[in-house]
Amino acid sequence: MPEFDLDNFKKTWQEQPVQEKYDNTEILQMLNKKSRNYVKYIFWISVVELLFFSGIGLFYIIKGGDESNSFLKLLERLGAQKTPEIIANFDTIYFAIKILSLLVTAYFVFKFYQNYHRIKIEENLKGLITRIIKFKKTVNAFILISIAILLAFIITFTAFIFYALNSQNIEPKGSDLMIVIAIIILSTVLCVLLIWLYYKLVYGIIIRKLDKNLKQLKEIDSQEI
Repeated sequence: MPEFDLDNFKKTWQEQPVQEKYDNTEILQMLNKKSRNYVKYIFWISVVELLFFSGIGLFYIIKGGDESNSFLKLLERLGAQKTPEIIANFDTIYFAIKILSLLVTAYFVFKFYQNYHRIKIEENLKGLITRIIKFKKTVNAFILISIAILLAFIITFTAFIFYALNSQNIEPKGSDLMIVIAIIILSTVLCVLLIWLYYKLVYGIIIRKLDKNLKQLKEIDSQEI
């Protein structure tokens, strides 16, 4: 019986060619599946957001008055009187902005679904990379437009305060006006920060994972060239 040589055995074992666990086709299929799942997660999150804000809007329609009362108290602090015209105008503007917000969210829900469906049936590697890049741009647009709508509401709200005061020929006290302006600025900063933080945590985590997939897909694409 030949003598067993451990060193030769180790050398022979190390020289054995290492077989790849997965080939590029299998990796591509896994990345495709992961990418579809990440897009699906964002789609369902956006659906929940749409239902949530729709529920708040419905609650406001049924209950009504809370936003108007808060706004009128602010005007009264500045010396304005609540008139049917001011109440009606504020309610109309507030309702229009809420509808705009819901329509924008519904549009992006539809776009996210489209992206999910297209990635689901995408077979071409370059096409898959393009779809993921477009999806990331869509998510970024959704975040920026959501913040823009909030800023538009605050700007409109502020402009309406000065309109109401001017329509009644009222010059508020300097101290009261400074307090209101400070509240508006602080509220704006806080709201924008909370929205950014929310999207950073919820959408950002998924987008970072999608970025990793995109990087691997580009590596596979470079190997095939």
